[in-house]
Amino acid sequence: MFMEQAFRQIEQTTNRIVLDLCAAPGGKSTHLLSLIDRNDLLVANEVIRSRVSVLNENIRKWGHQNVVVCNNDPADFSNLEGLFDLILIDAPCSGEGLFRRDPSAIQQWSVDTTILCATRQRRILADIWPALKTGGHLIYSTCTFNPAENEENLQWLAQNNNLESIRIPLQESWGVEEIQINGLYGYRFLPQNVKGEGFFLTLIRKKDGSDSFSIPKKIKSRLEKMPKQFAEIRNWLNTSDSEFFAKSEYLIAFPEDKISILNILSEQLRVISYGLPVAQFKKNDLLPEHTYALSVDRNIDIFGTIELDLRDALLFQKREEIKINSTVKGWMLVQYQGIPLGFIKNLGNRANNYFPKEWRIRMTLPEIPMPWYLPK
Repeated sequence: MFMEQAFRQIEQTTNRIVLDLCAAPGGKSTHLLSLIDRNDLLVANEVIRSRVSVLNENIRKWGHQNVVVCNNDPADFSNLEGLFDLILIDAPCSGEGLFRRDPSAIQQWSVDTTILCATRQRRILADIWPALKTGGHLIYSTCTFNPAENEENLQWLAQNNNLESIRIPLQESWGVEEIQINGLYGYRFLPQNVKGEGFFLTLIRKKDGSDSFSIPKKIKSRLEKMPKQFAEIRNWLNTSDSEFFAKSEYLIAFPEDKISILNILSEQLRVISYGLPVAQFKKNDLLPEHTYALSVDRNIDIFGTIELDLRDALLFQKREEIKINSTVKGWMLVQYQGIPLGFIKNLGNRANNYFPKEWRIRMTLPEIPMPWYLPK
């Protein structure tokens, strides 16, 4: 969460391109999506292929259009010089900050591991530095206490590049320790001072190097435009600056003014997903996607809503059948305390549950007395 305090020290401009380089499982990326403007674009990257699926799932659940998920090594960004206004690197580390929470982390620790991690972190920093534009910012963090992976890496970066270290205002009650070495500032979360995990973070600004990325005038697009017969779907969003594309059997909304950047990313990187899946199309039928139900841009006038109690809300998320008290047939959005949960299709005698099978609750639910919401 401290990443937000660093983010707020950065001058707020428009049309920023932000990279979360080591993004899985997605907590930092979803946090960034809530902090950046809708005119900005977030690129959420994860190098380990087995971890990309959980990152993509959490991005989908956040319901934003202005995001691209990719699976690349930091070196793959070398041809994107000066593209990013902000890069966040929560680097893989020796994990000393996890000792209190996870005893197995102690067993995995060794001096050789810390040396390997420090070397790997410098390689990551060196590979990604050219992709940060002049005047852009970099947030570097680890969940370890080892100086070789933290302040020594910061010193190494400063010795090899022209940068400015930026201070982050603190409140005493946070228990965060500020360190200063040769004009470079870092922030330590030590176990005797904070209740959370061990952590280190620093914020720097790039003073010279790659200018802003120059977008080629001609670039081949790999995106397939939406079939014209589905034009009605434009009314499903409360935005007027979205373009729709077809990918497999899905219609995906993406900010129109970021299409050129998406084409560049698709040419240089292994893009896993982009934008917001709004609907699935079968022949001439449109089936609303679960991610659309969670969208911050959803037009609330398109589908009727049904409020569920706690028991039915949980059963819905287990993908079990629930009873719907409505004479309206067709697609309807179900919600709990005003929070959208997903879609059902009311057939009159029953309601089909369209909660994603792979996201359903698998654990046994506790007994919930009826009616649960009335005071005793």
